[in-house]
Amino acid sequence: MPENQYDVAILGGGPAGYVAGIRAAQLGLRPCVVERDRLGGVCLNLGCIPSKALIHQADLFASTAALEEMGIAVDRSGFSYRKVFERSRQVADRMSAGVNYLLKKNRVDVLHGTGRIVGRNTIALQDGTKVHGRNILVATGSRPRELPGFPFDGHTVISSDDALMATALPGKMLILGGGAIGCEFAHILAGFGCGVTLVELQEQLLPLEDVDSASIVTRSFRRRGITVLTRTRATAMERLETGARVRLETEGEKAEELITDQILVVVGRVPNTAGIGLESVGLGLQRGFIAVGDYYQTEVAGIYAAGDVIDSPLLAHLASKEAEVAVEHMAGRPTPRRIDPGAVPAAVYCEPQVASFGLSEKRAQAEGIPFEKAVFPFRAVGKAVSIGKHEGQVKVLVDPGTHEILGAHIVGESAPELVHELLLARTAELLPEDIARMIHVHPTLSEAVMEAMRAVEGWAIHM
Repeated sequence: MPENQYDVAILGGGPAGYVAGIRAAQLGLRPCVVERDRLGGVCLNLGCIPSKALIHQADLFASTAALEEMGIAVDRSGFSYRKVFERSRQVADRMSAGVNYLLKKNRVDVLHGTGRIVGRNTIALQDGTKVHGRNILVATGSRPRELPGFPFDGHTVISSDDALMATALPGKMLILGGGAIGCEFAHILAGFGCGVTLVELQEQLLPLEDVDSASIVTRSFRRRGITVLTRTRATAMERLETGARVRLETEGEKAEELITDQILVVVGRVPNTAGIGLESVGLGLQRGFIAVGDYYQTEVAGIYAAGDVIDSPLLAHLASKEAEVAVEHMAGRPTPRRIDPGAVPAAVYCEPQVASFGLSEKRAQAEGIPFEKAVFPFRAVGKAVSIGKHEGQVKVLVDPGTHEILGAHIVGESAPELVHELLLARTAELLPEDIARMIHVHPTLSEAVMEAMRAVEGWAIHM
């Protein structure tokens, strides 16, 4: 195949783009990835990975209190948040380099530069280079959404990108947005001793999660000194010499003003679909997103899209899977149709942790879907109590007639790890009885999953 001629030209090197490149090479296709910044996208560089490094270090810092309970004197006077930041960047750099290695190993060409679609089979780079692909995959990701009246300035009003690149901590932080990103930053900042006020417009923190999971997280946050305000919006801001004064209006209550050092706005993300040449091939947008079919193909033959640019949950692991499906379809491989949204897990890495998939109680009630539920608390799990992580529960929703697993919601230690046993059961069409009768190691946190499955069958032992 001539130089700059590819079976698939991929615009974007994030979790969708680089995975697409590797999978394409595995299937015998010739791929290239066009990336304007660092390989790995937001996830590896300004999202999932560095944030988890910060969470780990915040947990270590907060755990010094437990050492003091054992009589160990802890001197925190030498603490430097810059070193915390540097460690998070080392992790991000290592992972990005790992992606570069994997692409080279799989003989995926990487072209560095800003790309733009200029034809149905052509991407042009700013330096004039053109690459031609029998297929094109758009995987340009997303960026933080601004809140009207609170434009990002990188100092007083910051985005999640700015927060991850900060080398010093504020004394007080106001977080606007109580979703996964807002809760994770609240956990990080509070862990390092910052004063945190967390504001959410909806009735609960984590609006996409189970109401009980959100309630447990809210109680835990408040016990730690985090101020949680739901049904609240920020309506005005006055910049001060240092920091800002913000007007907060809570539904049914008198408006209040709060003075803070910084404002972190995390109210969602915007797809990077503007300025990439979609109009050159007549590809329109729906609410800023690219519309796709069952195999992530667009209305323009030969052009596919995956990840944050399409209207699906903004999850790195989902973006990767969407890209795999798209590339397998390009290669003519038998592949499942569009991914089952009920089988997509989500997780939040605050304290306690949260994980879920499938149907929630709130949605089932709203849509009139019949269900039965079983709940098993972490406080009845020996391992959870022994390590001081007894806050949380496993909740499972099942079909009343067949006991088919409809959804699962875990809040507590290692929830993002535990949820996969239940998801595997659902995917493999196993029933609660199958897990209930399977021997689990004692003591483990996974016993909570086993006991919840026994509760579905009406014979939980430890409750």
